[in-house]
Amino acid sequence: MKVLITGGCGYKGSVLAPKIASNHEVTVLDTCWFGRNIPLNARLIVGDIREDRSLNYDAIIHLAGIANDPCGELDAKLTWEVNVLATMRLAERAVRDGVKQFIFASSASVYGVKDQDQITEDLPLEPVSDYNKTKMVAERVLLSYSDRMIVQIIRPATVCGVSPRMRLDTMVNTLTMQAIKKGQITAHCGEHGGDLMRPNIHIEDITDLYAWILERPGIEGIYNAGFENISALDTAKMIAKEIPSNILITKVKDKRSYKINSDKLLKEGFYPKYKVIDAIKDIVREYKLGEIDDKDNAYNLKWMQMNGLVS
Repeated sequence: MKVLITGGCGYKGSVLAPKIASNHEVTVLDTCWFGRNIPLNARLIVGDIREDRSLNYDAIIHLAGIANDPCGELDAKLTWEVNVLATMRLAERAVRDGVKQFIFASSASVYGVKDQDQITEDLPLEPVSDYNKTKMVAERVLLSYSDRMIVQIIRPATVCGVSPRMRLDTMVNTLTMQAIKKGQITAHCGEHGGDLMRPNIHIEDITDLYAWILERPGIEGIYNAGFENISALDTAKMIAKEIPSNILITKVKDKRSYKINSDKLLKEGFYPKYKVIDAIKDIVREYKLGEIDDKDNAYNLKWMQMNGLVS
């Protein structure tokens, strides 16, 4: 099968591409803003998803986009152009060129702030940031094409763990690096008190899921993908057991607090193999081996600002 992975050099893409390329003919489309992290058995196109190009593929795994809330707020116009308008054009061209299957990496953050213990796929979406809103709108755009190609939408939890294109600005990764380098972890709570909850998924599990669903075109629709709902404070405590550290609790204006239920995905037969503690241990091990470096390009917002990647 010919497969296009947009954003295939990114945090998730650089782990996913080798898994797909072992069984399929893989092309990666990426701006390479954060480096060229690509397996030898995949073809690389350095380019922007906003550019029109022929899509001679059987399936597309669409990972590319402006990722996370701070980056989305840095340049709202760019975020809407990349995350929504470019996705719509990609889907339109995919249908025209005969692409049969379209897998989209959305985000569990589309639910916004929820009080329910079980956040399932049928609950209303109440996004609180431009990034969240663009993911919601992109989902709706893609679903409008579901009568012309197979559309599979995954709403991942916050991803953690080690990647060739390492990110140190996601919660578990950030707190683990704080413990390693400073011996102190800053755990955020809401400005009115209370823990900020985050669903989590190990990077090996989310990339296994994309590879798994690629082989199952009969599984259509929207699926949550997150298997551990943990507060920032509990995450900090877990890390401190691995790396003795002081925990500092600070209040922030961040409104994002959500827990997701992935029973729908489990019923389809996908089961995770890893936990947050595995990601923590992996980061500690790889840092000690010198495989992880606390570089600027591990922080999306900082790197985009430093390199003029926003208007």
